[in-house]
Amino acid sequence: MKRREFITALGGAAAIVAWPLAAHGQQASVRRIGVLWHAASAEEEAVYLGALRAGLADLGYIEGLNMVLENRFPAEKSERFISLAAELAQLKPDVLVAVSRPAALAAQGATATVPIVFTLVPDPVGDKLVKSLARPGGNITGLSNMALDLSAKRIELLKDMVVGLSRVALLVNAGDPEGARRYVKQSEAAAAPLGVTIEPVEVQGLGEIPHAFSKIDQLKVDGLVGTADSLFTVERKNIIRSAIERRLPVMMHSRQTAQDGALMSYAPSYELILHRTAIYVDKIIKGSRPADLPVEQPTKFELVINLKTAEALGLTVPPTLLAHADEVIE
Repeated sequence: MKRREFITALGGAAAIVAWPLAAHGQQASVRRIGVLWHAASAEEEAVYLGALRAGLADLGYIEGLNMVLENRFPAEKSERFISLAAELAQLKPDVLVAVSRPAALAAQGATATVPIVFTLVPDPVGDKLVKSLARPGGNITGLSNMALDLSAKRIELLKDMVVGLSRVALLVNAGDPEGARRYVKQSEAAAAPLGVTIEPVEVQGLGEIPHAFSKIDQLKVDGLVGTADSLFTVERKNIIRSAIERRLPVMMHSRQTAQDGALMSYAPSYELILHRTAIYVDKIIKGSRPADLPVEQPTKFELVINLKTAEALGLTVPPTLLAHADEVIE
């Protein structure tokens, strides 16, 4: 064999050897991201799962190519939050994303070594998920939705909408007594200067909205506020339908709820927060420590008003309120 032919053949053999090695290297670079949701299925989380996937794709993480998403759906059951968090931790993902307060607490309890990014958590410092917003410490950081801090504004906006508003039912999740206590305390403090009385109504879990509205019927309230609890995201359509049947004005906690028929919502964009969650995942994959990544808080809040619902309830929306709305559904 001539020297040139020998070198060509050797190069071909090297390429054959290198190809599986390269393929193996590509497989080794596939990132595994665990996600602990709160609802029962991907269909129920479709809007937010889509936002997270889009955020990851924008940063170059494509499912099935260089990323695997390990999604788990606890269906708002406390025991499943715990068991599924443990299951995800055992997989040793590059990052474990925890969507909602119960998911974040379960993830924190499941591992002290796997990096955790929480998202849509109202009070991460109060829950002792982090030491401070600026310097979280430990293996966990993420994005807050500032839900507790928005109680005053939600009640104020509902009072602007409903003339003579004086008694408001506040839906709280009985399955999360500490979170419920905080929402009640914040809401009562916000309502008192406005001359509004808060009537807490506990919801025991999925499927319990009819029982909650039986109590609301007895309270003779002028309006309803749903707290930013993941349970009420899942139950939003049942809440909205029951409220409209009673001609009860409802202020809810996300744009999606107003799009589904709630009279009003005031909140940051949950889709944007899920989209931005991908940035934290990417930073950790690239070497940042959760302990050094400050908790992100939203800076933009959206007021959404559903004019169809206002008309169904016989309400006239004040022009000043319409002028401040970020979205009006007609």
